[in-house]
Amino acid sequence: MAEQGEEDLPRDAKTVKTLLKSMGVENYEPRVIHQFLELWYRYVVDVLTDAQVYSEHAGKQTIDTDDVKLAIQSKVNFSFSQPPPREVLLELARNRNKIPLPKAIPGPGIPLPPDQDTLISTNYQFAVPRKQPAEAMVEVEDDEESVDPSSSQEHKTDTPQPTSQRVSFPLAKRQK
Repeated sequence: MAEQGEEDLPRDAKTVKTLLKSMGVENYEPRVIHQFLELWYRYVVDVLTDAQVYSEHAGKQTIDTDDVKLAIQSKVNFSFSQPPPREVLLELARNRNKIPLPKAIPGPGIPLPPDQDTLISTNYQFAVPRKQPAEAMVEVEDDEESVDPSSSQEHKTDTPQPTSQRVSFPLAKRQK
């Protein structure tokens, strides 16, 4: 018996519903059908566009099955990757396991790796403004005026410009 509103569905949507039912999927959102259709239409357009490019490259006027097969194969090779063979993975594991782990340092608390291998080392810096002496600023301004006399029309400020100095503070280690 057809569900209500199933007669209004396009043929492709009915096909998707039939495929879902044949795979044992009974409960799903109605939007799933439209999402599958959009995905499939986009895939078909991509494959046919690639097939057209292959056909034009071969100097053919029409697309044939070889062009479509080549487009599908290139799409599969590009989109899906196979895991490496088991032998390759076993060889990589053997090589990696040849390197011994570092010795554990006995002591109280949880053993942690060296500081350079953790994220608990200092990872920040403060920029502290540093003022220049007033005499140095006067000398700089005198030098600027002597270099370019045409710039005397510009507005100059007598306030010293602060410069930045980077300072970092290590985190204090707690005693237990």
